[in-house]
Amino acid sequence: LAGTVPEEPRCTVERADASLTYPLFLQRFAFSRPVILGGVTDNSAFRALCTREKLLAAFGPFPVRLSTANTYSYRKVDVPFQEYVEHLLKPQDPARLGSDTLYFFGDNNFTEWGPLFQHYVPPPFRIPGTSPAYSFGVAGSGSGVPFHWHGPGFSEVIFGRKRWFLYPPDKTPHFHPNETTLAWLQHTYPTLPPAQRPLECTLRPGEVLYFPDRWWHATLNLDTSVFISTFLG
Repeated sequence: LAGTVPEEPRCTVERADASLTYPLFLQRFAFSRPVILGGVTDNSAFRALCTREKLLAAFGPFPVRLSTANTYSYRKVDVPFQEYVEHLLKPQDPARLGSDTLYFFGDNNFTEWGPLFQHYVPPPFRIPGTSPAYSFGVAGSGSGVPFHWHGPGFSEVIFGRKRWFLYPPDKTPHFHPNETTLAWLQHTYPTLPPAQRPLECTLRPGEVLYFPDRWWHATLNLDTSVFISTFLG
């Protein structure tokens, strides 16, 4: 599957650059719609620590908690990080159900991963009354999280490309909770009339997506990817 999962024909998420001020971010995006931010952070130092070799050297023997890639119920499996990278980090099988697909994202042990996160430069914007929490992941081509929602947050791609699909809170997407994002893209997405298509865009390294509170979103890693989210709780 590597290199065969397509990008969207046209990005429909608004973009902004480093000229976006904090007051303008609050006014235009924070509570109303997603935005892709370019050039707002420099994470080249963090990226240098996130190569396969560096991550295996630093975290290989430590256990990581994997979650299933379905929407409402998550089975958890603990394996050494090295075992995940060498044996489970594979392209998504299109026929595999979400409940049978294991994904490393989010359940980070901050005692072990904290020193790495100290090198991450988060986006410069915050939502008043929230505090940030990091969620780090590594995943194979074609993998992803199916549609779900939670509080607001940012997500940055460190390596690879990640395609996003987003719906506002009042527009529940049509999906099966145990279907992977790849299966949804192959089977459901082509049947959607233009008016029912999600907002979508592919994030590249160094780009940051902001999504507001309760926005539905699904992700699809187009390559083997390293990524980090900043959840605002």
